[in-house]
Amino acid sequence: MVVVLYSRESEKLGTRLAEELKIKRMTIESKTFPDGESYLRFTEQVTGQDLIVVQSCYPLQDKRLIELFFTLDTAKELGAKTIIAVIPYLPYSRQDKRFRVGEVLSNTTVGKLLKSASADLLVTVDVHQKESLNSYAMHTINVTAMPLIADYLKKLKLSHPFILAPDKGAAANARRVASILETDYDCFEKRRDTVTGQIETSERCLDLVGRDVVILDDVISTGKTIVNVSRIAAKSGAGRIIAACTHALLVGDAEVKMKEGGVTDIVGTDTVDSFASRISVAPAIAESLRQFL
Repeated sequence: MVVVLYSRESEKLGTRLAEELKIKRMTIESKTFPDGESYLRFTEQVTGQDLIVVQSCYPLQDKRLIELFFTLDTAKELGAKTIIAVIPYLPYSRQDKRFRVGEVLSNTTVGKLLKSASADLLVTVDVHQKESLNSYAMHTINVTAMPLIADYLKKLKLSHPFILAPDKGAAANARRVASILETDYDCFEKRRDTVTGQIETSERCLDLVGRDVVILDDVISTGKTIVNVSRIAAKSGAGRIIAACTHALLVGDAEVKMKEGGVTDIVGTDTVDSFASRISVAPAIAESLRQFL
C-alpha cells in the first residue's frame, strides 16, 4: 500500500497530494518541548508500506530538516518498504559551491543526510540550482511549478503582460511562462556582494507603457531584488506589477518593502504556507510520482 505521510506544517499540500493520487494519507504527531527539541510519533503502522513523506523545509528550515531526518529514519526502522521524500522547498540548495575559501557546502551535507536517513527518492520543486542535485547519491526529481503559475496568471486577465526575470538565472523560467502566455519576456543582470549580501540590479530601458508586468523568480526571500526590478518597471510605465514565484518565503518585512516598491500583488505556491499560497503544486508532484506507484 502507498501512503502519504505529512507533517503538521505541510498538511495542506500533503492532503492535496493524497487526493490527487487517490491514496491513503496519515499525519505524524508532533510537539515541541520547552527547550525547543522536537517530539515525533507515528500513530499508525507503516510496516511493509511505501511511504511518500511530505515535508517542505521553509523557515524554520533547520528544525524542519531535523524533523524530516527523524521521520525518514524512524519510518525505515519501523519497517517501511520504500520511502519517497517530497521536499517542495529544499533548503541550502543555493550553497552548492564555494565562492570564498573555507565555505561550507551545506547542499552536499543535506544530500548525504537524506541518503543516510534512508530516503530512496527525493522529489523537490524548482530547486534554485538544478546542478545542486548532482551531488546527491540517490535518484532525484526536480518538478517545475512554472506551467501552473502561467495557468494562474492567465486567469488574472492581465493587460498585454510582460514577464521580467530579475536575473539571468531566472530567464529560462520567464521564457517558459511567457511562451505559455504567448507574450514577451526579458531579464535583468544582478550582482550580489558575497560578503555583505548587497544586491544591485543593472537598469534597462524597456517600453512597458500600458503593460502589466510579472516579475518572476523561483524564490522571493527578502524581496530586495523584486523591489529593484519593480522600481525600474514603474519608471518604464508599467501598469500593474505582480511578483510571482514558486517559493514565497517573504522573510521579515519583505511584503511591506515590495508593496512600497510598487508591487501590487504577490503570488506564490503552497510549497510555502503563507497568504501568497494561491497555487497548489500537488498536481505537478503527483504527475512526477505516478511512474513509481
